[in-house]
Amino acid sequence: MANVAAIQMASGPNVNANLIEAGRLMAMAAEAGAHLVVLPENFALMGMSEMDKVKVREADGQGPMQDFLAEQAQKHGLWIVGGTIPLEAGDANKVRSACLLYDDQGQRVARYDKVHLFDVQLPDSDENYIESETIENGEQVIVVDTPFGRLGLAVCYDLRFPGIFRRMLDKDVEIIALPSAFTAITGKAHWEVLVRARAIENLCYVIAAAQGGYHVNGRETYGDSMIVDPWGTVLDRLPNGSGFVIAETDTAYQQSVRRNFPVLEHRKIKCSM
Repeated sequence: MANVAAIQMASGPNVNANLIEAGRLMAMAAEAGAHLVVLPENFALMGMSEMDKVKVREADGQGPMQDFLAEQAQKHGLWIVGGTIPLEAGDANKVRSACLLYDDQGQRVARYDKVHLFDVQLPDSDENYIESETIENGEQVIVVDTPFGRLGLAVCYDLRFPGIFRRMLDKDVEIIALPSAFTAITGKAHWEVLVRARAIENLCYVIAAAQGGYHVNGRETYGDSMIVDPWGTVLDRLPNGSGFVIAETDTAYQQSVRRNFPVLEHRKIKCSM
């Protein structure tokens, strides 16, 4: 058994201020007994323009945002899923939206680059997003060993694509970390349904860490960070505001569910992304 936590923030355009807030919330989660903490997407920067993240992008393996994650992991003895931070891409005008995993000694264990990019016009709204203008998508599915089980990494819009999670299942995933920044409109309509569906269909724990609130750039994100068990039960949630949720994962319970309800063994058609 292990305590896992999801951090919820309403990040702004000042990287240092966001890092201070993330550090404060992770310290609180560690004090509450968390062993693994997941930060939201774009935890270090929600810029005034899409190009702001390009201006602060870091080289892989070095930079203040990466140093911060390593230091916090070592300081608190936490495994940290570092939401996403902007890392260098092949195109000088783009970034990789990278989700980094650090162990409790501050060593980086894995990197996942967001695969699915949010290029949409929201229905009945003037909101539109074209992430591909400033983000270069990744291509790899990442699942790694941790003391808490086989951990898969996904980010926000990935949630709408079941194939990536089926690919994780082929890699024996047991826990899914999902840093996100769902819009208020799409979150209200789909967030809980999708998070619980991914948990249920894969019989996995899902740790969904969200941006939640009003941002300086005028954007509103949905929040409702939650931890869901393999049966689809919401173990803890935070509807809005800064804070964290925490719950216990139980490997024995998960194995029992998978054994007694062997839906994963009944698959006849293999999925692809």
